Amino acid sequence: MTENTAAVNAEYLAANQANWDERATLHAARSGSGYATGRFVEDPELLSDVVRFDLPLLGDIAGSRAVHLQCHIGTDTLSLARLGARVTGLDFSETAIEEARKLVAESGDAVDFVQADVMAAPHRLPAGSFDLVYTGIGALCWLPVIREWAAVVAKLLAPGGVLFLREGHPILWAVDETIAGEPHLRFPYFEAVEPLEWDDEQSYVSTSAALTSTRTYEWNHSLGEIVTALIDEGLRIELLVEHDSVPWEALPGQMERRDGGEWALARHAQSMPLSYTLRAVKPAG
Repeated sequence: MTENTAAVNAEYLAANQANWDERATLHAARSGSGYATGRFVEDPELLSDVVRFDLPLLGDIAGSRAVHLQCHIGTDTLSLARLGARVTGLDFSETAIEEARKLVAESGDAVDFVQADVMAAPHRLPAGSFDLVYTGIGALCWLPVIREWAAVVAKLLAPGGVLFLREGHPILWAVDETIAGEPHLRFPYFEAVEPLEWDDEQSYVSTSAALTSTRTYEWNHSLGEIVTALIDEGLRIELLVEHDSVPWEALPGQMERRDGGEWALARHAQSMPLSYTLRAVKPAG
């Protein structure tokens, strides 16, 4: 990456951070809006819909030293802790980290949170010490270069440690959600230098107010690019499963809600993948 590209990307990422700072406050509401976080305070055994979906492929993580990258306000992070892991959540939004700390202070969950950009994680966290690196839905599209993220994952993992990633499928990110009827491919499937630019005052969940920092920038990364980046960092792919559902209404007017909080295409549900789960291990020794 050239110095000029890095400087331009820094501007894009600053805009994204301003947007996510606002979202964090709105998503953390203890009412029924946002992530309805009050549920986690009221029910100490509740798991987020995302982590509950992950359970069959995530397996037993009790006793694992885990880090949740791009953790947002910590609902998935505390869910991992409720499964018995010793978890640190990391996010670039100071507001999100503040809200996450408030949430676990109220819920009683033992989770540490660190405010840092994901690319700085190996400098803010003990490298080579995590049994589990967890990355959830809607994270990778905010990163300009996927191979740099893969290098971070490899540095954080202990020998024998596992990356667990569930993400929106790059095919889904290439679909224009504003075109009604059926899915229409319009945007890049492969990683590009220039991001897609969005200007939207609404979040992906119901909130009590509109956003004012509305401009955001996203990058797609193909499934092949993601897998190859991890292999190049020495990780071994153990599992790759594609799913026909995703945990938000990604294509408004074209989807139906399933039990458990997942959304699938109302018509031709088997015609395209909407998310995927990838598990990779850092070989011992």
